[in-house]
Amino acid sequence: MDKKINVLVLSDHPMSPSGVGTQTRYVIEGLLKTGKFRFTCFGGAIKHQDYKPQKTQEWGDDFVIFPVDGYGNSDMIRSFMRQQRPDMLWFMTDPRFFTWLWDIEDEVRTLCPMIYYHVWDNYPAPKFNAKYYNSTDVIACISRLTYDIVQKVAPDIESHYLPHAVDSEIFKKLDDKAVKNFKEAHLSKVGEKSDRFVFFWNNRNARRKQSGSLIFWFKEFLDKVGHDNATLLLHTDPKDVHGQDLELIVKELGLDNGQVFISKEKLPPDQLAMLYNMADCTVNISDAEGFGLATLESLSCETPIIVNMTGGLQEQVTDGEDWFGIGLDPVSKAIIGSQDVPYIYEDRLSKEVVVQAFLDMYNKTPEELKELGKKGRQHIEKNYNFEDFHKKWVDLLLGVHEKYGSWSNRKGYKRWELSEIG
Repeated sequence: MDKKINVLVLSDHPMSPSGVGTQTRYVIEGLLKTGKFRFTCFGGAIKHQDYKPQKTQEWGDDFVIFPVDGYGNSDMIRSFMRQQRPDMLWFMTDPRFFTWLWDIEDEVRTLCPMIYYHVWDNYPAPKFNAKYYNSTDVIACISRLTYDIVQKVAPDIESHYLPHAVDSEIFKKLDDKAVKNFKEAHLSKVGEKSDRFVFFWNNRNARRKQSGSLIFWFKEFLDKVGHDNATLLLHTDPKDVHGQDLELIVKELGLDNGQVFISKEKLPPDQLAMLYNMADCTVNISDAEGFGLATLESLSCETPIIVNMTGGLQEQVTDGEDWFGIGLDPVSKAIIGSQDVPYIYEDRLSKEVVVQAFLDMYNKTPEELKELGKKGRQHIEKNYNFEDFHKKWVDLLLGVHEKYGSWSNRKGYKRWELSEIG
């Protein structure tokens, strides 16, 4: 039997519920099914109970997770390189978390290629990222926007458009009677009327997600249609230190009688699919969103969406011809930034635009909502399905292994360049 390709992964813990963690697990599981790979993961971005290595029952030694703080550090990488001799290093999430890794790229890439699964939220093209892109062998891009940016900033680096995917066997249309019973049972806890129109919001309670604005604007919508006719279901942590106190906002606005309901518990995928099915529409009005996994899962469940036309959200709500919900063009594009990210657009929506979108969705007939949902599901099955997702990742990593090699047969990398001074 041929030796399995040994991949070191740096990412969110692949068993965590974050979008990054979920997609990391999807990639790994698809590659493991080929029997050609084995993975060691530095699983970060969450608080760990202990730091003992973890294995899955299904994959054993082929899938080992080392809990780490952050995403690891340079000494951990150096030690692992010496001990395990990985054939490639695969890492994913915002580049700001990996500046320390690119600082030692000359030590890593001498021995094995680096593959970066990259997301960037918006234009202008970040020329300040060029040094990172050019210190990577291959960049896989989560959205069309990200791919276009990498092409503009680092055209000489191999890059591929490889979007997220969703498990359509879990996130799918469920039995109408079961959904109706679930809706009646859960909405009865917060209000007497169980046939309310349900807007669903599944996000982290963080600044860019605009959670506070959403609640305030939802009240304006309710003032127009009646407070007993619609519910906003938030699946989030209302006390997240990076967000607003959502419970306080709900109470002070008088929306605690069935108008707004907060689901706090972490849910397995099948229960989350039931929430999407219970909803009439899923909403994401973030001012920046690299991709937005919740709306992809919603469309897979045949529930239409309302989204800001930013980042990866814009390629979900339309394929350029058909629409699978309502896409809202930003009313302002302010250049914001920091010392790490000197400039990037922040795409903001207005109260008037969002409230009107609520009204437009609320006023659609059941038949119109059903048609939008069916088209959304077809969009997911065509462009974000697991079969293509796994095949593309298998082809990409096998191609990287063949093209770039590792250790004794490392190809395509040199630690020096000749420049003419004159």
